[in-house]
Amino acid sequence: MAERIKTAREWGLKENSEYHDAKNDQAHLETKIALLRERLSRAKVVESGASDGGVIGFGSTVLCVTRRAEQSFEIVSSQTAAPAQGKISVESPVARGLLGLCAGGCADHAAARHARYTVINVA
Repeated sequence: MAERIKTAREWGLKENSEYHDAKNDQAHLETKIALLRERLSRAKVVESGASDGGVIGFGSTVLCVTRRAEQSFEIVSSQTAAPAQGKISVESPVARGLLGLCAGGCADHAAARHARYTVINVA
């Protein structure tokens, strides 16, 4: 970016669209960097729940059964959640209901028409 601005500056600043575009792009990059720094400052290291003796936590893969079918969930961060692939956010209502349970535990999910999730297996 600095090289691009330097080259554009050599062409003169008056009515130089390349210079103004480069400065605008630099401002966008600086904003992205600031957002990433702020996000990193709030980041926390979280141990995977998979090694907690069968207790559901962040990183756990959970096999549940409802009245309709078996469902498998992996509890992941909100940034990597992909419900269609069975990856649900740790912040989701289903995950919050499952956190801390072991095999045999039950969680009710009111938003899903009072669905009851019975935990079959935790990995």
